[in-house]
Parts: sequence; structure tokens; C-alpha cells
Amino acid sequence: MKISMHLAAFAVTAVSAAALLAGQGRAEEVVADPSAKVEYSGTVSVLTKFGLQQLSPYFVGVAAEYEKLHPGVKVELIQESDDSVKGKTKTLVASNSLPDVYFTWTGSWGANFVRGHRAADLSKVIGPDTEWGKTLVPAAVQAFQYNGKYYGIPLYLDVKFMGYNKAIFAKSGVAAPKSFEELLTACDTLRKGGVTPISLGNKEAWPAVHFAGQLLAYNVPRATLEADFEPKTAKYDDPGYVASLQQFKALIDRCTDGAAVNGTSYSSAFQQFSNAQSAMYYQEIIEFDQAATADSALKREDFGFFVLPVPEGAKGDPKAIEGAPEGYMISAASKNMPLAIDFMKFVTSKENGQVLSSPPYGQPSATVGGSSKEKMSPQVVEGLAALESASYLMPWLDTANSARVASAWLASLQALAGGTMTPEQVMDTVKEASAADAK
Repeated sequence: MKISMHLAAFAVTAVSAAALLAGQGRAEEVVADPSAKVEYSGTVSVLTKFGLQQLSPYFVGVAAEYEKLHPGVKVELIQESDDSVKGKTKTLVASNSLPDVYFTWTGSWGANFVRGHRAADLSKVIGPDTEWGKTLVPAAVQAFQYNGKYYGIPLYLDVKFMGYNKAIFAKSGVAAPKSFEELLTACDTLRKGGVTPISLGNKEAWPAVHFAGQLLAYNVPRATLEADFEPKTAKYDDPGYVASLQQFKALIDRCTDGAAVNGTSYSSAFQQFSNAQSAMYYQEIIEFDQAATADSALKREDFGFFVLPVPEGAKGDPKAIEGAPEGYMISAASKNMPLAIDFMKFVTSKENGQVLSSPPYGQPSATVGGSSKEKMSPQVVEGLAALESASYLMPWLDTANSARVASAWLASLQALAGGTMTPEQVMDTVKEASAADAK
């Protein structure tokens, strides 16, 4: 009963959040005018997801440079972290005070703003055939398309890899695994040697979703996955779902601290890896340059990575990698939309893209030519090469699905990691949530 009540509360919270983001928006859609004159005066407000100490200087620097070019303009930054930006966004929406420019994920999260007419239609300024659109990676622009229109400005490309400490691997006599089964065996060897194989913090619930998403891409055909993302066509009857969750549970039990991961934050787990206190950490490419720095215990030359290995007999896509571009939208209520758009054109320039892609930020730019191999760390360059060879980008489960279904995945995977739900029970919960949304 406690589990059911917890899941129900989680679902209500997520659905309420979706209603909040979408509700009470403008009555009609606002379309950005490409011919509108830019008045270089006043303030442009920006909500970023660069609130962490390592990342915050990027937007501060870009804003200062823009203000220097246009002395009559003031850029007002609201800098939040990966987690706090969600709550901040909901608060701003509730008070109808979204800034001119605000961070968004793709998928259902971005769709909420579109549905509530809170995001300006940018098709005429950033569509693939526009001057600005042609300066950006086509797939990244496409990711922000809803109902045949374009609403988002992709800033960087993100994808998930397993980071590992080469020195710890060598000391334990372990090689980078070629299959999921080899990964589990490597974890057993590392643990026997007194090493935490994989540091995982799942207090926030989304880190577990990333493991599950990659395994689902391997075990469930793409067409089935994408049909199941939509509640009206979802069935969730492919056996690859349960197989993926069984593999995930095996990884929790053999490679991590088990149920204790639900009491550990993702930042603590990341720090454990950076401090060379664990052998592996499942991380995004945008975290590479923060994991191994000049001051960290994990030395840059000892940082390696590999794609989470494919399980034997998997029926999905073995070349799929989990990831998605992330970016920004322009508020439909912006009082100075031409200036907001001009600022974002500046942010996504080739020059600023190269700064973003290079240490200490390491966020692979979505701008064509915004990634300079000479300036970027070797690991990020290698990660981008792996990304380019991927056949499919598996979206994050908590942004690809509707709010209710995303909530079901988050809460039930946390319960699975904690040992209070089985793979079959997880899928029953997801099916129920999807069926409720289909009505």
C-alpha cells in the first residue's frame, strides 16, 4: 500500500506540473517575425541551466560581451542547476513571469510550453531553411519541432556514456567490457578488490531512468518504443521491457551500493568518481570536463569512457545511444522578442560555440563549426565521434513521455532499485499510467 500511495503521489505531482506549465498561457500562438527591427535597449531576461559553479561563468561571459557590443542592453541572468531549474520554471509559470529566454528539454517537457502557447513559434527565424537555422546541426533543430513548427533553440548536444578510471581498471586487471554481461563480471572483480564498481546517486530518481533508457533501446525495437511513447498507441507488451529491467536490477545489485543508491544524490556519486573512489560513473558527455580536472583525484589521462555495452541476444538497436540536444525557448509574452532572439543568435555563434565546447565547460555545441578539435578535450572529441556513428538517439524517458508516464517510470524504477518492486510490477505501473493518459 505504501508503494502504491507513493507512486500515486508522484503521478499527481507530475501531472499537476504538466498542467501548470501548459495551463493559463496565451489564448493564441505568437509567431516570431524575422523582419522585426532589433532595438538595442532595455533588458533581456534569461533562465539558464548553468547554475553549477563550473558552468555559470559561460553565460556571465557571453552576457558581458553582448552588453559591451550593445551598451544600451542589460542581460539579466537567472542561473539554475539541472534539478533546481524544474522548480524555478514552475514557479515562474505559476506567476506568469517567464523570462524572455528560458531553458527547456525536448520531448514532452517542451511540448507543455507549446501546448500552453507560452513558447513563441520560431519557424520563420530558426527553421531549417532560414539563415540562422542553417548554422545549427539539423538534427538538433529538428528535436524542437512540434506540430510541424519549430519552437526551440538548441545550444548543445548531450549523450550518455560510462566514464571509467583507467588506473583503477588496470590495477584490478579489468578491461573495458564489450558486452553487458562482461560489465557485470568486471563489477564482480572490482568489488572483490575493494573498489566500488559504479557510483550511482538516485535520490533525484532520474539517474536510474538513464540506465533503463539505454537498455530499452537495446532490447526493444525503435518503432515499438516510439509507438509506446504515445499513450494512444502504447501497448508496452514487448518482452524487451522486462528483460531490460531485469538487466538494470542485476547492475544495481552487482555494480552499485544497491538500495542505498536511492539515498545518495547524483552530485555525490559524481564527486565520488571524480575523487577516484569508484571505478565508473554513468555520465553525460557534458560532464566529461568536470569529472577529470587539473585539481581532481581522477587525472585527465586516466579518464576513459565507453557506451553502456549491449546485452547478449538484444532485439533492439545495438548502435543506439541515449541522448538529446538541450536548449532554449523564447517566451510568447516577451516584451522585447527581437532583442531576445538577437541575443540567442549571439549565444549560438560559431565563436561562442567553440568556447562552450572547450574546457572547462565541455558542452558540445549544436552550432555548425562550434566544436574545435584543437580546443576541445580529447575525450569530448572522441565522444562526439561516437555520437556521430550512432544510428538513433534514445530520448530521456522522463522527457519523451507524458508527465504521468514519466512519473511512473521515475518512481517505479526507484522502487525497483530499492528492491520493493519487480520488473513486472514496474511495467504494470507504466501501462496503467499510459492507459490513464490515453483516455
